[in-house]
Amino acid sequence: MNASKKPRRMARLQRVGDGDVTPSDVMRSNEPTLGAPVEKPASKLSLVLALLRTEGGTSQGAIVDATGWLPHTVRAALTGLRKKGHAIVRDKVDGTTCYSIAPVAPQ
Repeated sequence: MNASKKPRRMARLQRVGDGDVTPSDVMRSNEPTLGAPVEKPASKLSLVLALLRTEGGTSQGAIVDATGWLPHTVRAALTGLRKKGHAIVRDKVDGTTCYSIAPVAPQ
């Protein structure tokens, strides 16, 4: 075998202050503070759903501008929403394709 190979170094805890760091110190630093609400950031897919729910729907270009996605990614996201059960309608308005979510009929 190859005897000249150095052994791998293991990761170490960062030393703070006097150098004594215990695992409980590390666990305490990762805990959320009490009283501070933890908000989940809005996802791009929820932004797309909000745009689709607007009056008159939205165009592919508007979704590209809002999310920073490429056009093929927008089309893939719309396909994914269809597969999840959203009724997405495609209409032509003044030569521009607009997408919207079909209203749900009351039962």
